[in-house]
Amino acid sequence: MTEPLRLSKRMAELGLCSRREADDWISKGWVRVDGAVVDVLGSKVLPQQKITVDRRASAEQAQRVTVLLNKPVGYVSGQAEDGYPPAVTLVGADSRWPRDPSPLRFHPSQLRSLVPAGRLDIDSVGLLVLTQDGRIARHLIGEDSTVDKEYLVRVQYARPGRLPERDLKLLNHGLSLDGKPLRPAVVRWQNDDQLSFVLREGRKRQIRRMCEAVGLKVLGLKRVRIGGVRLGSLPPGQWRYLGPDERF
Repeated sequence: MTEPLRLSKRMAELGLCSRREADDWISKGWVRVDGAVVDVLGSKVLPQQKITVDRRASAEQAQRVTVLLNKPVGYVSGQAEDGYPPAVTLVGADSRWPRDPSPLRFHPSQLRSLVPAGRLDIDSVGLLVLTQDGRIARHLIGEDSTVDKEYLVRVQYARPGRLPERDLKLLNHGLSLDGKPLRPAVVRWQNDDQLSFVLREGRKRQIRRMCEAVGLKVLGLKRVRIGGVRLGSLPPGQWRYLGPDERF
């Protein structure tokens, strides 16, 4: 017999919204299960039951924005820490990329609940996604996410000679961090001192630790792509809206 699931979890599994959004909609009476309103948090459903949401929920969701930022060095992805400002402080009318093709107008209300979908270290730069849409956040950083991310990494070999081919193969598959094996990656040389990394996971300081494991020192790290969305010519410290035709 199939076990019942929390309604909010089931809604997230179906891609309707995030679990936090689901709880909000449930409490507002915007969720129906088999046609009946369910407004009690923690309610459970069976997988075969039909879940629908009020059009007010869909309208609210449509107003949520997703921002692409070229994060410079010196900013943290999330909450401020150790005196470093959060990346969201770079999002404002004055720092919007003048070539942003989106017809959307910036309003300070768009900063509410604008959270990073993934992280970049203080000393890393490049594409950072900030979103109000829980579906996008879950798609990019959920446990079952399969979205790949591409980085350009400038390195210096700490030993005589050049990185052996066997160690390049280890970077592609065979390394572990904190006792857990890493998923296969695609790592290849771009030029004499720069590697391209394509990953489908994002453990803390993962690329730097992978490089350290084979004797490479990271001199610079830049994220240039997340799924089908590229950093392109977006300047450092500027941002633009995710376009309606762009897909991660």
